Amino acid sequence: MKHSDHHGRPFRILTYNVHRWLGTDRKISPTRIAEVIAACEPDIVALQEVRVGRTGPREIDQAAGVADALGMELHFQPTIRILGEQYGIAVLTKHPARLVKSERLPTQSTKPSFEKRSALWVCAEIDGQKVNVINAHLSLRSGERRAQAAALVGSDWIGHPDCADPAILLGDFNAPPYSRSYRMIANRLRDAQLSNPHGEPQPTFHTRAPVLRLDHVFVTKSVEVVKAAPVRNMLTRIASDHFPLLAELRVRSSVKGHSHDQKQRADGDLLSAGHNPASN
Repeated sequence: MKHSDHHGRPFRILTYNVHRWLGTDRKISPTRIAEVIAACEPDIVALQEVRVGRTGPREIDQAAGVADALGMELHFQPTIRILGEQYGIAVLTKHPARLVKSERLPTQSTKPSFEKRSALWVCAEIDGQKVNVINAHLSLRSGERRAQAAALVGSDWIGHPDCADPAILLGDFNAPPYSRSYRMIANRLRDAQLSNPHGEPQPTFHTRAPVLRLDHVFVTKSVEVVKAAPVRNMLTRIASDHFPLLAELRVRSSVKGHSHDQKQRADGDLLSAGHNPASN
């Protein structure tokens, strides 16, 4: 087997807090959110604050409608259930994908929680390459957020044996880069905006006056960041209170294959020198 420095085809992944489809103009419009996403041409989308349900008797389910409009497969994890409607997080993908896990994240509250913070893990196959994707929306409370960040990089999620590199952890972490919860994750994974070769990291919240970088895309070592930045235009400024964060990524050729090639070459050199490595 000859070693190659071939990289996979670039793919696009988007994280977007859609604010229950509610824009800064106070209009609820799943269609507008679908337009924002379509213009980004993503392969995979991680959504937070997704409203699921019908706004009227003749309306289709809002999240399903957005997925259908985009021609994408929908995976949903509810975090709030109220009067027959649900809110939560979702992953949409254009590629074959299977749901690996969707569970609540740790809470420090002893009382019933209004919103049960959760994570959603899917494994997508992009051009034959399996990519693990975990979408999360963390708490507004700092102590609880730290516990949730620790869980995400622990053995139940990113550290799980099935969550092999390449893997992507993304979402609304409610955690700016100076926070402890952000650093817990950034110490284990690379922040795509920090690896962006095309500019400095940009804030994602609030769309009226962007000052905070709360939405993040974190990647494992084999994932190359081609570019990563919030999508800012007239439509995204009113569609939600968060800007969508778009990352173009590419999976590097496997380290495992490279090591195998090195061993083959080393064994060949030993054999040519008259030494049989199998005799050791």
